[in-house]
Amino acid sequence: MLLSAHYSSGFALKRARISPLRGRKIEPSARAVHPFRGLIRNFEFDGRGRRACGGALACLALAATAWAQAPSNAPALPSATANPAIVINAQPPARQSTNPYSGSVVKQRATGASIPLSLSDAIARGLKYNFGYVLQDAATQSASGQRLQALQPLLPTIVGGARVSITQTDLAAEGFRFKGFPAIIGPFGAVDFRASLVMALVNLPALENFLAAKHGFDAAKLSAEDAKDLVVLAVGNAYLTVIADGAAVENAQAQVASAKASYDQAVSNHQAGTSPKLDEIRAQVDYQSQQQTLIQQQAMLKKDRIALARAIGLPLEQEFELTEAMPFSELDAMNPDEAVQQALANRKDLAAQKKLAQSAVSVAHGAHEERLPSVGFTGDYGATGINLKDLHGSGEAIGQANMPLFEEAKIRGDEHIADAQKRQQQAELSNMEGQVSADVRDALLDIDAASKSVAVARSNVELAREELSEAQQRFAAGVSDNLAVVQAQASVAQANTQLVAGLYQHNLAKLTLARAIGVVQRDYEKFLGGK
Repeated sequence: MLLSAHYSSGFALKRARISPLRGRKIEPSARAVHPFRGLIRNFEFDGRGRRACGGALACLALAATAWAQAPSNAPALPSATANPAIVINAQPPARQSTNPYSGSVVKQRATGASIPLSLSDAIARGLKYNFGYVLQDAATQSASGQRLQALQPLLPTIVGGARVSITQTDLAAEGFRFKGFPAIIGPFGAVDFRASLVMALVNLPALENFLAAKHGFDAAKLSAEDAKDLVVLAVGNAYLTVIADGAAVENAQAQVASAKASYDQAVSNHQAGTSPKLDEIRAQVDYQSQQQTLIQQQAMLKKDRIALARAIGLPLEQEFELTEAMPFSELDAMNPDEAVQQALANRKDLAAQKKLAQSAVSVAHGAHEERLPSVGFTGDYGATGINLKDLHGSGEAIGQANMPLFEEAKIRGDEHIADAQKRQQQAELSNMEGQVSADVRDALLDIDAASKSVAVARSNVELAREELSEAQQRFAAGVSDNLAVVQAQASVAQANTQLVAGLYQHNLAKLTLARAIGVVQRDYEKFLGGK
């Protein structure tokens, strides 16, 4: 039911105009009318093709009909029950179904020469070209647009238009069939230039929708900052992986050289008659096995270099050399509880989730306020006449109040949906706070385990090398066969592999801790350096 309060005023010496707004329920306009877009010309002829001139009463009636049927340039007031859905893509990027942080946007061409690449250079490139950040930055811009769209119903809307109409009408077809009455009138013309104003004075659902969109925009900005942290973590991981692969290749090359020396020694001993053919065959198998390992490690290094280039936006044809080795460095002791409190204050994804929860609260308030009336004002003023030389001022002012009286099913449905979304976002926030605490504690445990693993792996490397030296000396002296040598070489290879893996895991755990605390973008160098 529409409850309306109208106040109309017109200013014209000669005016015959019925407002197109009177007697019509005002609905939200689909789009703004561009000024001077409403220029139209209408011609109507009867089958006989003759013109008629009529009395003043017929002209007045048809002129009023023509103006009433013409489209209005004035936009409508927002409905009291309007509750547009605010869709903000501000979900923290870490929970997306795919991982966009392994890709990038390539905007440069290969230089043809190898370039040096430090970790800071790689991260700087990732913050510009990484696909995950580019997507989140675009989502932030989209959220900004939605915020402005939600603001418009609270602002005045002013449009202008011009209309020229020429009309000729068959009165008999319209029902005027009286003796002495003209059958056709026209053509007659009219000119109108008009500016219209629509303004919502009280519209609480629209206000809550704007607040929800504003919180969504804030969440999108925070998610963009969190995306930068994820870029640093992804690029740092890719950089550390290439370093580990390089160390693994060097280890494999050393094992190939050692196996080749043992194989040559076995061939010499067999030719001298001091060892059987079995020792030579065993040494050759071990040598070829080490060659296979080296081939696999070299292929893995090339693939991980491609992955690093993809993450930072380098052309895949571009050659580069890493300039940092990331040696082992113990991290200073950190209290878990203090680290968790620091993470709760710094994590951008947690702050974004808080904004999303606030947005859901605003949407719920807007749904509950749909029962309240909305108050608005619409009016227009312009000049109208039969031609450009005979224009007179005319205007209209309307105050309107809308109140839903029988929309209970829709309103209750909106309330249930909004309340469910609010509960969901609040549960997400509570769950994320617990996850942040778990992330920090897990990272600290990983650092401690990786640090101890590196210490054990270093001891194993020394012991394995000593074992290999003893076995080689015994084999060269003819005291034993080369089975002990092959086994010792396998032990050295395994110890070196564990050391490389331990160093990589330790550095990655420190980087992950910086991300868990929320300072990886700012302090990644300090954490990798042990501070």
